[in-house]
Amino acid sequence: MDFITIVFLVYSFLAFYFLFLFILTYVQNKREFFSVPPITKEYSLSIVVPCFNGEEVIGNTINNLLKLDYRQLKKIIVVDDCSTDNSYAIAKEFQKKYPDRVLVVQTPKNSGNSAGAKNYGVKFVNTELIGFTDDDSLPEKDSVNYMIGFFDDKKVGAVTSTVLVQNRNSFILRLQSIEYKVIKFSRKLLEFLDSIYVTPGPLAIYRKSAFDDVKGFDEKNLTEDIEITWHLQYKGYKIKMAVPSRVYSIAPDKIKDWIKQRNRWNIGGLQTISKYKSAFLKKGTLGKFILPFFVLSWVVGLFGIGLFGYRIARTIALKYLSASYSIQAQTAVFSLSDVNFTLSALIFFGLTVFFLSLFYTIFALSNIKEKQYKKENWFTVGFYMFFYLLLYPIILIISIYKFSKYKFLKRELKW
Repeated sequence: MDFITIVFLVYSFLAFYFLFLFILTYVQNKREFFSVPPITKEYSLSIVVPCFNGEEVIGNTINNLLKLDYRQLKKIIVVDDCSTDNSYAIAKEFQKKYPDRVLVVQTPKNSGNSAGAKNYGVKFVNTELIGFTDDDSLPEKDSVNYMIGFFDDKKVGAVTSTVLVQNRNSFILRLQSIEYKVIKFSRKLLEFLDSIYVTPGPLAIYRKSAFDDVKGFDEKNLTEDIEITWHLQYKGYKIKMAVPSRVYSIAPDKIKDWIKQRNRWNIGGLQTISKYKSAFLKKGTLGKFILPFFVLSWVVGLFGIGLFGYRIARTIALKYLSASYSIQAQTAVFSLSDVNFTLSALIFFGLTVFFLSLFYTIFALSNIKEKQYKKENWFTVGFYMFFYLLLYPIILIISIYKFSKYKFLKRELKW
């Protein structure tokens, strides 16, 4: 058995393992998938909104937050990170109109990232719970109500929500809509394994005492929402997800912006792995599942694209050499005897992994209903499976290069 075959079999085993783990986790917990604890206590809540050059969206976000029907929402705190547009003035108009509900502050100087603006906003919070939403995100009216009941468990440090794509008027946005739905489905399954690894920025609520315990967001990390989740896990807090709680977020509508966003996500993930690497296989769920899962999922992706590239290159090279030899020897370039209809084990495993992944994706998509949007068509789903997912490891390779470059030069990473 050659080396490539061994690598392919290991790759297939890991892919099968994670797929079956998620499928069995769903089967075991499907009755609890959409359930949320009832509200037995109305905890006081503040929501912090970091904003930088968001004049086109910040008004809609504040308006949306004012419509939330959670009665103990004490204050909406908008933190302008020294925007160069009209964001601060627009937000200030809301404070004038709703002085008891909206507070608008500005950082002393531009912090360069969302984490800095969030931490600055926390200085004005004195409630039991603290929520965060991005300046371009729109939580549904009842979204917070679905999240509150989880905090009756004193070990719960944070609760996240279902993040969906708000704008879907282009093909790349519809592809991201599929991606977000699959992520949502997978994240809830990870909750059943006590292994949620991120509380995304569009809408997350933290217990204020837990937030203070981990000293807030890491302002040096490009994905502060991943880092704080790992920190909470490291400290022994539970992370929960309220599936019925929905927030709609604006996704990148240009390839360049999409690549930039994914690079930031990946580099932030690499920063987080580097920071918590000492916990690997040691510290609770973080070290024994989240870290290995995070690393192995990237390894599987890199090996997958590597094997795919190797097979393509090898086939082209062999065909070229064979054709060159045949032409020189004046023999047939192609004959029916060259056709092999035998299904090899490698092809069988590859097809099995693909169709299981397709089934998982379709099942995840069927798990969420949206009246205002059409269902994904088969062409979009097929393109997502065949092409969109293949870009993941390519972007990851670029991110690893950029991360290592910055780390070697010891430069501070900025958005």
